[in-house]
Amino acid sequence: TDADIEAPEAWDRGTGASEFAVAIVDGGTEHTHPDLIGNRWENTAEVNGTPGVDDDGNGYVDDRFGWNAFSNSGSVTGSTHGTHVTGIASAQGDNGIGIAGVSWNSQFVAIAGASGSTSTVLIAYGYALDLKDDWLTSNGTEGANIVATNSSFGIDFANCNSPQYRPWNDMYDLMGQSGILS
Repeated sequence: TDADIEAPEAWDRGTGASEFAVAIVDGGTEHTHPDLIGNRWENTAEVNGTPGVDDDGNGYVDDRFGWNAFSNSGSVTGSTHGTHVTGIASAQGDNGIGIAGVSWNSQFVAIAGASGSTSTVLIAYGYALDLKDDWLTSNGTEGANIVATNSSFGIDFANCNSPQYRPWNDMYDLMGQSGILS
């Protein structure tokens, strides 16, 4: 009994806020889904910019709604798992569509990067960290206020002290220093 995450009880205290974002590191997210589009983080400089140009100068060309660490591009396509996870985190609530996410008023940043490859994962987490650091150094006018990442891509029992996963641990530490919970 009562083996749940207590979302209704948490919603009595709050339902998230649009100034906060969760980075979903997965296979991709269908960011045009009707239950998600209202909470989708948008890089307005790139949305309103010139295709093929890094309009905001953040080092990522055309990162309108997130980043694809597999192709090193702003083209983030949807995956069923990533869309499902994004919905759990931040699907809009009280809109009569689908479900309500745990933090149903918070933004999400879609990052395709669910991999066992350290280089891909570091690109994905590095993007989230860069967005947060841009937000911090610009006093909130650039980047995104990413407060958490979610990564549920099937790496079980990874020991962050082992040579294979040590860089992951270092990235978790860096994100934590910038205020990102992983």
